[in-house]
Amino acid sequence: MPYSALPPPAFWKRCRESADFRLDAIYDPKVTLRPGLRVATAGSCFAQNIATYVRASSLSLVEAEPAPALMRADVARRYGYGLFSARYGNVYTARQLRQLLEDAENATLHDAAIWRRGDVWIDALRPNVEPEGFRTEAELCAFRRDHLRRVRAMFDETDVFVFTLGLTECWADRTSGLVFPTAPGVLGGHFDPDRHIFVNQGFADVHEDLTEAITRMRRWNPDLKVLLTVSPVPLTATASGAHILYATTYSKSVLRAVAGEVAALDPDIDYVPSYEIITGPPFGARFYNDNLRTVTAEGVATVMSVFFGAHPDLGGVPRPDKVILDPETDPAPQEDICEEALLEAFAPQETTR
Repeated sequence: MPYSALPPPAFWKRCRESADFRLDAIYDPKVTLRPGLRVATAGSCFAQNIATYVRASSLSLVEAEPAPALMRADVARRYGYGLFSARYGNVYTARQLRQLLEDAENATLHDAAIWRRGDVWIDALRPNVEPEGFRTEAELCAFRRDHLRRVRAMFDETDVFVFTLGLTECWADRTSGLVFPTAPGVLGGHFDPDRHIFVNQGFADVHEDLTEAITRMRRWNPDLKVLLTVSPVPLTATASGAHILYATTYSKSVLRAVAGEVAALDPDIDYVPSYEIITGPPFGARFYNDNLRTVTAEGVATVMSVFFGAHPDLGGVPRPDKVILDPETDPAPQEDICEEALLEAFAPQETTR
């Protein structure tokens, strides 16, 4: 019988007999990491944790867009510095990633991505990185061009790119197809149903966007290795009209299937099972805060223990608290900076009788 030769982690009962469900066996990396490798990160809110741990490890975090030297750590974080390897903010979808790389290659600016909010201008493709907005449209465009130049240069010095898939839902400009990290009107601009359209991508669309993005990266850097993860953070809200649990399950299922498919077909692309660790039935809601959405510090540490434990050459699990620049203003743990979470404010208030 083919099952008789399988190891204990292949059986639910044998895993259930272990206090930690044999998590040390859940990740068997194809891509070997060693000290000094240059790692760049991008993705959804949960991916911000990866940069924190990589910075504290024997790996080298690519900092393509570092904060000004005299900027306080808490201010730098508020302005999008240090969350990822560049100041692109949260990249929730594969379409967003593909779009960013295309813009970086061609130094493209989009009229549809220039929003107003009162007297200031907002970069619609990274609306959270300048919380106070830009004073002029020209200033916005200058910052955008510099950002794209840095994103393109980032891949010339990157050995491993880590990307966390977060959502399938997004809002797009009907004419150009440009997608935004948040709905128009939330952080700037205004929602126009004649101009803006809701998109909920399926497997084929996400697969195409992700493979095209990776192809473009490798045209710039043929030796690039890629690690894919799926965010375990549920949707804050869904514009699909479905129940939020239904919508979350659909979105994460598509992303997980795409990540697995892409990784299975390429020896230099790996999948890291952070989603399974946090959401798995053996742990119930243990790794979520009381809102059953945001991940606890224990949950993040468990994922990172599995990840670094599978790469013994890295010297063990890092201690992020050792690299915080200013404990008075930048304490750990920190909440992720997340545009999607702002959608909670738009929930209708229930009335009581």
